[in-house]
Parts: sequence; structure tokens; C-alpha cells
Amino acid sequence: MTKPESRKSGVAAMSSTSKCATSAPATAQVNDGAVEPGCPDHSAHIKANVMKQTSRESMNWRNCGVDCEVYDDGTNTFFWRAHTVTVLFILTCALVYVTLLEETPQDTAYNTKRGIVASILVFLCFGVTQAKDGPFTRPHPAYWRFWLCVSVVYELFLIFILFQTVHDGRQFMKYIDPKLGVPLPERDYGGNCLMYDPGNTTDPFHNIWDKIDGFVPAHFLGWYIKTLVIRDWWMCMIISVMFEFLEYSLEHQLPNFSECWWDHWIMDVLVCNGLGIYCGMKTLGWLSMKPYQWQGLWNIPTYKGKIKRIAFQFTPYSWVKFEWKPASNLRRWLAVLGIIFMFLLAELNTFYLKFVLWMPPEHYLVLLRLVFFVNVGGVAMREIYDFMDDPKFHRKLGQQAWLVAAITVTEFLIVVKYDPNTIMLPIPFFITQCWFLGILLIFTWTLWRFFFRDITLRYKETRRRKQESPSDRDRSLGNGNPSTPSGRSKLNGSSETVRQRKS
Repeated sequence: MTKPESRKSGVAAMSSTSKCATSAPATAQVNDGAVEPGCPDHSAHIKANVMKQTSRESMNWRNCGVDCEVYDDGTNTFFWRAHTVTVLFILTCALVYVTLLEETPQDTAYNTKRGIVASILVFLCFGVTQAKDGPFTRPHPAYWRFWLCVSVVYELFLIFILFQTVHDGRQFMKYIDPKLGVPLPERDYGGNCLMYDPGNTTDPFHNIWDKIDGFVPAHFLGWYIKTLVIRDWWMCMIISVMFEFLEYSLEHQLPNFSECWWDHWIMDVLVCNGLGIYCGMKTLGWLSMKPYQWQGLWNIPTYKGKIKRIAFQFTPYSWVKFEWKPASNLRRWLAVLGIIFMFLLAELNTFYLKFVLWMPPEHYLVLLRLVFFVNVGGVAMREIYDFMDDPKFHRKLGQQAWLVAAITVTEFLIVVKYDPNTIMLPIPFFITQCWFLGILLIFTWTLWRFFFRDITLRYKETRRRKQESPSDRDRSLGNGNPSTPSGRSKLNGSSETVRQRKS
């Protein structure tokens, strides 16, 4: 079943269908898997499917701010069905095979690992088939339900690590990879910061080439995806610059924060982050302009159309433009500040977690964590935006956003427990002054924008109205306007009526 992301997309499709009903008759056209919005009179079954799709959308997502029209023929194929009984049957057959036909090894450690993995797989099977759908449906709702269940498993793992001693928690990582549980060697990340080294005659730019490694495309790709998640240029640039300030502020705690000035501002902010944000904004513009016209794969006559339809299955069903508007009211301003804070905290957790758990930067667990946040971050940000944009309908925070916030806080608590000495290293005084000044400016601007400015505007408006009311009254009396009589005429009528009454 093609389950849409919002109600407004269905309303747009219904409105476009109604527009076409009044137009001249045309022939239904199929062009590479997309139903052209010509809407002929004889294609009543397409209209019925669109109406049916609209009713399904109104039951699930009633407010999303879709900025495009969606055309969908409502095809319900085997790919979109739930398959709950099929999954249950396969799972039961696997358990019967392990119980009756397979001999249990006499290795306690192996059986423990196997039992934990089997428990996680059973939970994932349940979640993929029975969990509640989120705002995203492409490439398939089961894909996002899978990552929701992975979020639950990861949070439970973090809670388990949090309740261990520091030694036991680090040694427990050996059950995942025997190479872990060993202190990390110290590295010099700052080094020589000369962009042009005249002392090296063979390659005077060797410092720049040494910095260009696998992390450069990783930075670019990371900020490209973050731009698709946040969908706002200003917020992305603020987070990018703020993280460089955090690296400056915390380089006395973690050695890998110690970088050259040109590595901070040229390599990171301008080249990697800036180029990733630029490409991300261009992609957002394309996604907001592309037509969202969906048709069943077996209803497409050409092979080119089928391949194009399969490729577009990995694009959004419809598009929603995020309009954060942080200065519109106090609630949105505090929400945007909270989003930026949690975003920066999740970025810092990447470096602190691998430091306190003794994981090298190139370990696959570090990469898996980044892949995890890439998949759950988009859903969480969409749920936060819906909760902030329409609190009357979205009365509670979304499930994925709730889990991402809990995971971020739990990771930070692990860092605090496992290495409090590093966290509590005193920040240099001049850095403390800079942060205090920045927080004071934000607090002062918040008071002025949402309290003093509103009071001043109300006072000026009240004063203006008081000044305008006497002048309007005097002007009407001077012009002899009968519509605004004096106090006597209001009670006794006009002067001519009074004179007649006296005579």
C-alpha cells in the first residue's frame, strides 16, 4: 500500500483532479511511470483511487505543509502489504529448527552471544511488522520501522553500559570486538601549522596534503546529509561554525580537537562543510520542484519507465519545506535553540564516546553509529518540526525524536561517568569569558525580542490610538458630519427637531 507522508498531498491531488474535471476532455497519458495531470473524463477509476488515497492520508497525517501536488493511482501490490503472518511463520520455523534439529554447543560464551543476537532479531521482526509508522514511507515503511527498533536496541545497550563499572564497561566491548578494550595511543593532531613550509624543498605544501585524508569526503558527505535533514541554510551554518568554536574551547580535553587555524576555517567550514551545505541546498531545491506522480510498476508499459520508477522509489513520496521561523514567538525560538544544542551535543558525543570507550576513529562501530544517526536523524527532525509547527494536532513528541533525544543524553552520561576527570578539566579563562559573553547576548536578545519589544509596541499602539481618537472627533465636528452628533443631539435629536418641539 502506498502510504503517503501527509494529508495535504492528498488534498492537492484531489484538488488537481477536480480542476481537471472541468477542463476539456483529454486522453490519459502514461510517460515513464508518471500519470500526466491531464485527467481525462473517462479515467474515473484513477480519480476513485486518488479519493481513496486521500481518505487514507487524512486518517494518518493531517498537517504537514506539503509544497507540491501528488498524483497517485493507489496501486496496492504485494510489496506494500504487511506480511505479518508470513514473518511469524518463518520465525517459528527457525526457532523449531534450532530447538529440535540443532545441537546446542557446550560453550557458555558462544551461547550467550548467540542468545542475545537471537533475542534482538526476534524483537526486530516484531517491530518491523507491528510498530507504528512514522512520517516517512519511502522506500518502504518497514525500513523506517526497522530503524525505530534499532534505536530501542541501541538505547538499551547504552543503559547497560551506563550501569557497569568503568573497567567492566570497557572490557565488555571485547565481546563485540576482541581488539577493543585497549587504551588508545596518544597522537599529535596539531603539529606544524604552516600552509607553506619553506624548509621542505621537496614539497612545501606537505602540511595541506597530510590533512587531506578519508575524513575530507566524510565531512562533505556528512554535511550534505545534515542539510537534507535540517532543510535550512542558516541553521546549518550556525551549527557548523558553533562546532568549530567548540573544538577551540575543548582542545585542552581531547587532543584530536587541536587543529590548525586553516584546518578549522578553510578546510572544514568553507571547503567541506560549506560545499556540502551548498550541494544539499541545491538538492532541496530540486526535491521541492520535482513532480511527485506515482504509478504502479506493472502499469508502466516501457522498461525505461519501470527503471525510472524503481529509482524514484528511493526519493520522498512528497516534499515538505521546513520553515523554522525562530523569531516568530518564544516557543519556536526556544525549540530552535534546543535543536541546535542537541545537535552539537550529539556531534561531541562522537568524539568523547570513542575516547572513553577506547575505540579508534577508524573502527567500524564508529562508522555504524554515524550510519545509525543518518537514518534516524531525518525522521526525528521531521517529527520535531511537526510537533513544533502544529502542537494542536501533534500533541506529543514523535517516537523517533523521543528515542534520539534519550540516546544523546545517555551517551553524554556515559562520557561523564567513565571519564569525569577529562570532562571537569578547567576551561581557560578567556574561553570562559567568550562563552559567558555569547550566552549573555542570547539571553539579552531573547528578553528584548519577546518581552521588552512587545511591551514597547503595545504601549506605542495604545498611545497612538489615544492620540488619534480626539483628533478624529474634532475633525468630524469641524466638517459638520451628521454621523457623529454632539452629546445633546444624541439624547434630544437634531437642533431643528428641538426647535419644533419648543414651538
